[in-house]
Amino acid sequence: QVQVVESGGELVQTGGSLRLSCAASGRTSIRLNRSWFRQAPGKDREFVAAIKWSLTSTDYADSAKGRFTISGDNAKNTVDLQMNSLKAEDTAIYYCAVGGWGASANEWRYWGQGTQVTVSS
Repeated sequence: QVQVVESGGELVQTGGSLRLSCAASGRTSIRLNRSWFRQAPGKDREFVAAIKWSLTSTDYADSAKGRFTISGDNAKNTVDLQMNSLKAEDTAIYYCAVGGWGASANEWRYWGQGTQVTVSS
């Protein structure tokens, strides 16, 4: 079993920056791909970014390209999401997912409980 815990969500102003962090623990958690999804009220959970466990490849949703950066640390077994130039439409619960690959939530196995990001003007 793999445990996933997110942190870093908070209230931030439009145009500001925020860094989310996710820690995975468990016997096989190191060699697992990692990702971030988000879910706004009344909307489906959507893909934000992903990184291969080898840290050699990343993927981003169009809405994240140029503003968000995903990074991983295998020594700490963490994955971060640096978010810059935040917009009101980035307001959502952000989830970390581990073990899988792809832009569909169904393709990821282990999930955290989420961390709330609110962007206000």
